[in-house]
Amino acid sequence: MAKSTSSNYKTKKEAQNALDRFKMEVASEIGVNLKDGYNGDLTSAEAGSVGGNMVKEMIRRQEEQMSGK
Repeated sequence: MAKSTSSNYKTKKEAQNALDRFKMEVASEIGVNLKDGYNGDLTSAEAGSVGGNMVKEMIRRQEEQMSGK
């Protein structure tokens, strides 16, 4: 049981790291100065635009994958 928990933790950590890299990529593309750690200096609009654009990009990539491109 402990091995499964350790494996799950590693998988979750890898997924979180991938999402963090994706978030930084999207923020850079839309011109939001996102940095590692605390980003309390961002406006609500800036923070929301990063999340919204992440969702749009994930949907675009999934649609592309499903269409076989």
